[in-house]
Amino acid sequence: MRNLAGWMGLTAVLWLTGCPQPSAGSECRESRDCPEDQSCLTEFKGGYCGDKDCTKNEDCHADAVCVRHDDGTNYCFLKCTDKPECNRARSAENESNCVSNVTLVEAGTNTKVCVPPSG
Repeated sequence: MRNLAGWMGLTAVLWLTGCPQPSAGSECRESRDCPEDQSCLTEFKGGYCGDKDCTKNEDCHADAVCVRHDDGTNYCFLKCTDKPECNRARSAENESNCVSNVTLVEAGTNTKVCVPPSG
């Protein structure tokens, strides 16, 4: 019971201090650092919680779209309107940029995405 109380106290402290929960676009070292249905894409600096090898937006989570990256691979990148949205769970040295100058897999998709720094 003592361990449970300690764990609950730590959880409350993290929640109250605003420690971000892992989500799409979060920095990571391995897949267990990401939401359970995403992988840690270690080909990017700082890692990136997301998916790869998508062929359409439907392959991605609702908050992401399928992008053809410069490295020739398709990734599900988090949608954004400005840079702070991309970096809620990323360190300053591994910041993602919110950009529109990417190749979206589905033509007609008009959105910006959080692109992590290349590794």
